[in-house]
Amino acid sequence: MNTASDLSMTTAIAATDQTQAAAIPRIKLLSHGFSIDHPDPEIGEQLMVNALGVADREAMHGILRQLVKASVSGESPDEVNLSFMISMVKSIRPRDSIEAMLVAQMVSVHVMAMRCAHHLANADDLAQHDSAARALGRLARTFPAQIEALNRYRSHGEPAITVQNVSVGDGGKAIVGNVTQHARVIVSDKSPASVARNAPKASGSRRGRESG
Repeated sequence: MNTASDLSMTTAIAATDQTQAAAIPRIKLLSHGFSIDHPDPEIGEQLMVNALGVADREAMHGILRQLVKASVSGESPDEVNLSFMISMVKSIRPRDSIEAMLVAQMVSVHVMAMRCAHHLANADDLAQHDSAARALGRLARTFPAQIEALNRYRSHGEPAITVQNVSVGDGGKAIVGNVTQHARVIVSDKSPASVARNAPKASGSRRGRESG
């Protein structure tokens, strides 16, 4: 009896089951709406709540309804497109409802931008070409702005500060490279004029002692 082999097989099966349980359930589009395709409805809803980064099932259903509408291809929602959008939302890992709404917008803007790129590539005349090009340009500028907004929100609104070209006096220590941090910066006035003003005036007293 090969106990080690049986144990390895059991561990592999358990790991596979955990991976499948944690996977995002697919959304099944219905004539009157949609449903979460999972053997256990409660587990399916909880997995979707976790994937979208929202607090409860009401918020989850609201975000899903919006993504379903944004996934429309032609005149009806597209399940493949919707699965891609949900997967992208999960990969960005929104941490609260604000991030969930912003990330849903980001994914929708990307999908619309690629749709405009498709229309631009298949434009039949100059008017269609110009219309698709303008829409693609606006969406392409919006997407990096959304990324910046997400990064700023995650860093609590503090812009990154990069310190370069630091001069170090005798006996000092320097960090080689760029230093970036999200914090308040205290600047010390070390200009030559400031040093001269703050230096102790000891020369006069010395001359007084020498003459005495």
